This record gives sequence, C-alpha cells and structure tokens, in this order.
Amino acid sequence: MTLRAATGYAQALNGREAGLQATHHALNSLGSANPSMGFIIASHQYQAREVVNGASSLLGDTPLIGLSSPVGFSSRGLHPNSVVVALLYGDVEAETYWMPGYAQSGRETGSRLAKQLEDRKDAKALLFFADGFNGDADQLCASLPQTDVALAGALSSGDLHTGHSYQLAGPQSGNGALAGAMLRGDLRVGVGYAHGWNPVGSHFRVTRSRGFWLRTLDGRPASETYAQLFGHPAREWAFPPLSHLARLYPLGVEQGDQIVVRAPIRVEADGSFRMNAPVRDGADAYLLVGNRDSCEKAAQQAAQQALQAMNGDKPAFALVLVDVAWEMLLKSHPAAEIAAVQDILGRDVPIAGGYTLGQIAQGKNAVPQLLNQHIVVVVFADRKK
Repeated sequence: MTLRAATGYAQALNGREAGLQATHHALNSLGSANPSMGFIIASHQYQAREVVNGASSLLGDTPLIGLSSPVGFSSRGLHPNSVVVALLYGDVEAETYWMPGYAQSGRETGSRLAKQLEDRKDAKALLFFADGFNGDADQLCASLPQTDVALAGALSSGDLHTGHSYQLAGPQSGNGALAGAMLRGDLRVGVGYAHGWNPVGSHFRVTRSRGFWLRTLDGRPASETYAQLFGHPAREWAFPPLSHLARLYPLGVEQGDQIVVRAPIRVEADGSFRMNAPVRDGADAYLLVGNRDSCEKAAQQAAQQALQAMNGDKPAFALVLVDVAWEMLLKSHPAAEIAAVQDILGRDVPIAGGYTLGQIAQGKNAVPQLLNQHIVVVVFADRKK
C-alpha cells in the first residue's frame, strides 16, 4: 500500500469550523482513501476542544495528535490564525497517548513513554508534542532511552504573555500535557535538525538561576546585561515587543563537552529571563545571533539529514517543526525556511508544521535532547521491498 499524504488549512470564526474545513480540504486531496493517522497544528486563539470536534466530525476515530502554534504552515506557505491538518494513508498504524501529568513531572511522563517504547518492539517512530510553558522537557528527555526508533517532538507555543497553549491526542485536549503517537508499519521515518544561530563574542557567567528563571548574568539582572549590549533601557525589556524579541538573542550554554542553545520565552518584570529549561548556576554562556542565510542553510541541512534515513526512497510527507524565533527573524522573508526545505525534498512533497517553543530530537548515540532555536524535519516514506 503506497504511502500518501494530504494537507488542508482554513481560517474561520471558531475552532470547530476551522478544524472541519481544514480536514475537508485534506480529505478531498486524499480522494477515497481512509486516512491512517493525522496531525493538527492549530492557532492558540481557537478552543482546542472545538478544533478536535470539527476534525473528528469527518475523521471519526482516526488517530490524531496535535499542538497549538501562532502560525502553522504547509507547502503553500504560512497560515497564521488557522488550523492546518495533515493526513497520512498507507501501511501505517498509529497508537496515540494522552499524558495529562507532564506539567507536574516531565520525568514520570518520560518514564511512561519509555515503557511504551519498550512494549512496542516493532515501533518505527515515536512523535510527541508537550506543553511549551509548563513542564520540564529536560527531565522528559533524560527519562527517555537511547533508541533506534525515530524520535522527534516539539513544545507547543501560543500566547507568550499569558503562557496559554494546548496539546491534543485523539478526542482529548488541554494544556500541561503530552500528546504522543507510536507509529508502526512498513515505512521509513527520518529526522534531521539544525539551527542558524552563531556566537558573536559576548561571554557571560550565569550567576543566579532558579528553576526556569535565569535571574542574573555576571551578577546583574539579565535584562541589564542585554540593555548594555543592545542599547534599550533595562526596564523596556520587561514589556512587548522587547520582552518577546529577547528570544532572537539566545544563549549558548556550556553543558558538559557541548554548547546547547537556551532561549528566553520572555523577560519578566524583575528583569529575569523565563526559560523553558533550567540553566545551572556557574555555567558559561555566549550570546548567539541568527541571520537569514544561516537559517536557510540550516533548514537545508536538516532536510538533508532526514533524507539520509530514507535509503534513496522518495518522501511522501514532511512534518516541519520550527522555533518561534525563526518567525521573528524571517519577518521580511516569510516562509523562507519552508522554501529551503523544499529545495532539498522537492516541491511536490506535502509539508505541514508550525512554530514551536522548543524541539526534541535524537542527538549523539540516539540520546533524545531538548533543543531551542532549531528546525526539525521529519520525513516519511514507504519502505521498499
């Protein structure tokens, strides 16, 4: 059974109508085939329950997972304030999971996912979406095993001021949760990732950090450090647009023998940075800056890396998960990263995805790791006999 994919997107006055219309468009493209599973990327401005109801009214009990995002996208470009639906048809079996306790314990949720992996010896991929504002994704990753199964995930985004986002799996939806899907069948799944941010010379020491809040750099409130670098008064960094644009300027933090990217979600009134992963006291950090050229190259690199797992087979679909910082950086060239992925995969490969507050992929020795500022490309293809 040949693997096929179709996407649809829609805007409407409410989530139910947008979910229904987007699903209708995807089903029309799929023809008479009954989808094996689906992905939903929906604006946080819609009610999650309404989006699910709209999609499910046409899809029945088709396995679904999804997340909220300020902007979804498809092969045709960006779709702000919309619902994007992608459907897969072929020799694919999907089992979805709803884990509402993620915000309370990323470690326990990771252990539950690991148990599912252990019990499914024939799994080809594990995909999941978790809350981007609540929950510890570092703990989640640390609880997941090294595995040969293709693994990828993302942290849902939404209203950066209120911290509202949501996840969905099957008929269930809400925030503070993890939505996952285990894929089995005669298919190949490849994952690639990269980022376009580079150090510019400024070096700091993390002198006070508590949980998700990075309080001080070099003994001063983090906002004062950025005020000195960029010229805007420290108090202005606590208010939009600077409070959110701080994500454009992440830190490269030394962690063991590697440097990981850690980006603020926003700047708080006290000048601290609200992160979605803890940063340890005493760590050395470097200011990172991105540009369009390096991000386009990173998108091509991620797509090429994902293709390597295809063993020469033509991809039938690509799920693309991109950090929200890319949307800010590429405002004057919207969807440049999608075009860069298409340069590698081909213009005829259906694409769906959205902007996220973090990404998860397998690093060295297939160890899952939390990423910020990255693009993750997940490609799906038939496994040829």
